[in-house]
Amino acid sequence: MTLVLLDVADRVATITLNNPAERNTLTQPMVTEIIAAVEEIESNPNIGAIVVTGAAPAFCAGANLGNLMESTPESLGTIYEGFLRIARSPLPTIAAVNGAAVGAGMNLALGCDVRLAARRAKFDTRFLQIGIHPGGGHTWMFRRIAGPQATMAAVVFGEVLDGAEAERIGLVHRCVDDDALLDAAHAMAARAADAPRELVIATKQTIKDMADIDAHPSAVERELEPQLWSTRQPWFAERIAKLQSQISSKK
Repeated sequence: MTLVLLDVADRVATITLNNPAERNTLTQPMVTEIIAAVEEIESNPNIGAIVVTGAAPAFCAGANLGNLMESTPESLGTIYEGFLRIARSPLPTIAAVNGAAVGAGMNLALGCDVRLAARRAKFDTRFLQIGIHPGGGHTWMFRRIAGPQATMAAVVFGEVLDGAEAERIGLVHRCVDDDALLDAAHAMAARAADAPRELVIATKQTIKDMADIDAHPSAVERELEPQLWSTRQPWFAERIAKLQSQISSKK
């Protein structure tokens, strides 16, 4: 059985975790296929964005509980790589959370640049409820995205969030109807993929770097070099010429 499906359309790669009978739990074989899929995507210059989702009914129910009982630093690191490899991708990533995202499965969503959620989505950290400390950078990612209070409510107080509630607290960018989720994620990813790939990669890195910059003048300086670089690229001249042609045709 193929545990990870890869589909490419409109310069967008969709990675689908494909073990619905086990709610797409992260196992070593699945992680191996995730890594291979990301490597294939990044090596293809015709792909400009990534969507990650799960075969219904779940997004990803986390790590295999049996495996957790025999955890070592090495075995945990293997499971972590399932979401860390996607989080490290220089390409823009969207998590299309179609169902339950639990524990490490929630980390998979948190590690993406943007999260879209179906109304039926369930964000459930569940670490404390099964007697294990959060791992994989879960609390850091959650707090960075939604703030300390939302993180405490979910992680310590055990609040489970559906798509609408996740949108309300800022954990997801947008909540959409269940049957509209993949189309919405694909359309959003396609807009990023339509821009020059090198430019998108550079811009994503700039946004990440801004986390360490606390003054506007420093931000202006950080953006100056890549902006000048972009004006020297052939795509800039091509797109400016196209825009000028469109403006002229409307006069």
